[in-house]
Amino acid sequence: MDLFGFLNLNELALGLSQISLFPFFDMAHYIVSVMSLREQPGALEVSQRSPLACWFSSMLYCFAGAILSALMMADAPIAPLSNTTNLLLATLMWYVVFYCPLDVVYSLASIFPLRLVLTGMKEVTRTWKVLGGVTQAGKKYKDGLFVMIAVGWAKGAGGGLISNFEQLVRGVWKPETNELLKMSYPTKVTLLGAVVFSLQQCRYLPIQTHHLIFIYTLFTVTNKNEKWSDSR
Repeated sequence: MDLFGFLNLNELALGLSQISLFPFFDMAHYIVSVMSLREQPGALEVSQRSPLACWFSSMLYCFAGAILSALMMADAPIAPLSNTTNLLLATLMWYVVFYCPLDVVYSLASIFPLRLVLTGMKEVTRTWKVLGGVTQAGKKYKDGLFVMIAVGWAKGAGGGLISNFEQLVRGVWKPETNELLKMSYPTKVTLLGAVVFSLQQCRYLPIQTHHLIFIYTLFTVTNKNEKWSDSR
């Protein structure tokens, strides 16, 4: 895009497209995901009554997108848990958020500026999950636009899309919270990302991948942090 050259943003966009998510961005994703679980009604009681159920729910929050997209692509749903390093890192984040003495980690991560930074880093991982799902589907179903959208959406917003199943793990049943009936902001913005990345991969959208990564990431980080700030 000429606009990127004019604003000297090409190098920044390329740098973002080549960034490594492990370990810091992945860690931010895990800790924010587990904090979101902890803030659900009754989650703390479950963590005391059944740490195993709490751990399983946390792993669903952390890896739901990869699990759901694997199911859609006819892959083993347990495959996303085969990366021992990521699983141990997610487990560590679960432990310190729920069981750290004096609630030090949760209290520290809840401080407004730090929570904004962690939330922004999590949104960066969302971009890569959506793009990864779209690319994965595109390799198997070439030019399968709607399949690419569905898999990209599932990989980026799996936690919301299977929230009813996760609630069952904690002994909660709230069918009225189904994301397909009433989409939350993360589910909506992930669907938008899945659409634009799929259009770009199918060459319906004349823009380079790293430019689109930059635009979408900037959009999600800015809007997510604004919404989170307004809710305080």
